Amino acid sequence: MMTKRTHRIAALLLAAALGLTACGSGGKEEQPTQPAVTEPSTTDTQTETNPTSEPPAPVSTLTAPLTGLPADQELKQRPIAVSVNNFKAARPQSGLTQADIVWEVLAEGGITRLIAVFQSSSFTDPIGPIRSIRPYLIDIGESYKSVIVHAGASTDAYDLLQHHGKDYLDEITNAGPYYWRDKTRKAPHNLYSDLTKMRAGAEKKKYATEVTIPMLPFAAEGAGTYDGPATSIDIHFMLDDYKVSYAYDAAKGLYMRSINGESHIDKNNNEQLSAANVIVLGADHKTLDDYGRLSVNLTSGGKAVLFQNGQAVACEWTRQGTDVIRIMKDGKELPLLPGHTYYHIVPNNPSFEKHLAYG
Repeated sequence: MMTKRTHRIAALLLAAALGLTACGSGGKEEQPTQPAVTEPSTTDTQTETNPTSEPPAPVSTLTAPLTGLPADQELKQRPIAVSVNNFKAARPQSGLTQADIVWEVLAEGGITRLIAVFQSSSFTDPIGPIRSIRPYLIDIGESYKSVIVHAGASTDAYDLLQHHGKDYLDEITNAGPYYWRDKTRKAPHNLYSDLTKMRAGAEKKKYATEVTIPMLPFAAEGAGTYDGPATSIDIHFMLDDYKVSYAYDAAKGLYMRSINGESHIDKNNNEQLSAANVIVLGADHKTLDDYGRLSVNLTSGGKAVLFQNGQAVACEWTRQGTDVIRIMKDGKELPLLPGHTYYHIVPNNPSFEKHLAYG
């Protein structure tokens, strides 16, 4: 009896305990605990990025307007066009390896003069020797919207400069303090200046510092289609003392300039003058007086040959108004290779071809 009663009491106590437990949980059954879900690691599907690596530097798309070469900033400064003496006693000249563009044109007596256009370079070395200027040389410089730098001028050039609102720095009449004489060379082949002085002189005269610079077309492959090889070029002006030649250096992709069989050197750095593009164009020349002063027709257009990549392309030059001279083929302007360009104007008399040989 006692044993059965004891068992019944124990059963009742167990039932009561279970009821209390159910009431303590709000009458709800406990849900089984779900296992934690682990997200797949990104390193399982992609390569881990090094948090300390620098992003690639942006590639600059800025280029110098007159060379097409890369620039680390927009180049807005006004071009400077310098009349550089090319008389034998004036060689080697200084600063020409820094010029964006160089023009070689006849002056009186069969000599040639150089118009060196500086825009993208900033350097403090001398430029010169600097000499007098002529109307058609002013025209070339102004086509790039340049300040004209020179020492003296022909009568008609002075009339053009002084009475037609031109921006110029003449050592003789209006800008002497911005020039100096090199005592190691003989006058008149010893007059120099530099870009710092030239720009200071232009600022003093309140000439515009920024202008709309003409855009030239450039392409990495150049003109692309050529008429034939041209690894050597000979240009004849009027005098034997002005025989210009170029030899193509394939490793550099440049034409290396010589004059009268000798390398044409820049006195500042002893480097040979060179160009990515060499252009020869024919123009009508007219003798104006007994002294041999010339007029050169820079408006009518005519024959031209463009040399680049060791190749030649026969083409023509044209000009609209005061714009720069453009080199055309089948109605389209030919692109230049990025780099420096040398232009040469030869007479059409007796023929354009008589002044040029290449192969």
